[in-house]
Amino acid sequence: MESAAARPRPVLAAGTVLPEDAGRAALVARVHDPEGGGPCVAAVRGERVVDLTAVAPTVSDLLERDDAAEVVREADGGRAWRLDDLLGAPPGQGDVPHLLAPVDLQVIKAAGVTFARSLLERVIEERTGGDPAQATRVRERVVRLVGGRLDGIRPGSPEAAKVKELLLAEGLWSQYLEVGIGPDPEVFTKAPVLSAVGTGADIGVLRASVWNNPEPEAVLVVDSRGRVRGATLGNDVNLRDVEGRSALLLSRAKDNNASCAIGPFVRLLDDGFGIDAVRGLDIDLRVEGPDGYVLRGSSSLREISRDVLDLVSATYGAHHQYPDGFALFTGTLFAPTEDRRAPGEGFTHEYGDTVHISSPRLGALVNTVVPSEEAPPWTSGVGALMRSLARRGLL
Repeated sequence: MESAAARPRPVLAAGTVLPEDAGRAALVARVHDPEGGGPCVAAVRGERVVDLTAVAPTVSDLLERDDAAEVVREADGGRAWRLDDLLGAPPGQGDVPHLLAPVDLQVIKAAGVTFARSLLERVIEERTGGDPAQATRVRERVVRLVGGRLDGIRPGSPEAAKVKELLLAEGLWSQYLEVGIGPDPEVFTKAPVLSAVGTGADIGVLRASVWNNPEPEAVLVVDSRGRVRGATLGNDVNLRDVEGRSALLLSRAKDNNASCAIGPFVRLLDDGFGIDAVRGLDIDLRVEGPDGYVLRGSSSLREISRDVLDLVSATYGAHHQYPDGFALFTGTLFAPTEDRRAPGEGFTHEYGDTVHISSPRLGALVNTVVPSEEAPPWTSGVGALMRSLARRGLL
């Protein structure tokens, strides 16, 4: 098998990752800077990335400030980097400055089954036991019996309860339907704090997986008081064969080395980009294989079944607090069914795939698929960050 290091890499530049209205956006980045001694909180100002670590040692600290957007736009910074240089750095090499995922101490949470189309695909995974060869046959039956009944249903409503009764009578009720149209959403911990990778990095899929896909999503970044302070893009890499065998294998399916990508930047909410703009985000996906294969898809938060603030309320409140805030994946409409390896088996990744997830207001998150076992190991956790900040006199 070809090694991860030998595979071709996408060429990234500022113009390909910045939002289309970057000049009006308050954008937060994180930069690994070996010369400076560790991770840096930074502001993206045009094609320059300016170190703000002396003002806010962590992104979590920055987002606790009511004037965070003003700080990002105007605060005096330390050293600066060219964005193109950061994007051109080889992934996984600690001796050169490069972009990191733009969150740090936030807990990484994810809401699942928040779109009807992807809800049906979860039911199909369950019914096939994770076997892609059965997907087409099961999909035809599930869509015929379930599909139209979910259109426009508000989760937890009396109408949803009636649909549940009908599906129970037909033997088609599922744990995924429960969280998709029932009163309580699925919210789980996607990945450990500080384990996410950023744009330009490798993303990991377990070698043992034969049915998997990207999950392009909007990610809300929320402070310790439950306020949405910004948004970014994420790839909630999913192993369909693993989760399809049992929902109790969710952690095995979701939390592996480099299996969570977030970036390129956190766009802070402000007068020009509020929560209604988040509700209207369109997200595009393009997967380019090393053999010339191309898959395209799209997702729109306008089609989400639960409002994004309802997802935040299900995560944070009297029942659960997050002292350093959290990043919340909001779910995806995209569930690829196009055959790739063999007829009837649907889509799955090949190593070397380049995954482009983009949105006009958030920019582009770009990663290359490798085996999780070959992705750069996760070596810098909370302890390393605290020691780094202490060495630099920032704590």
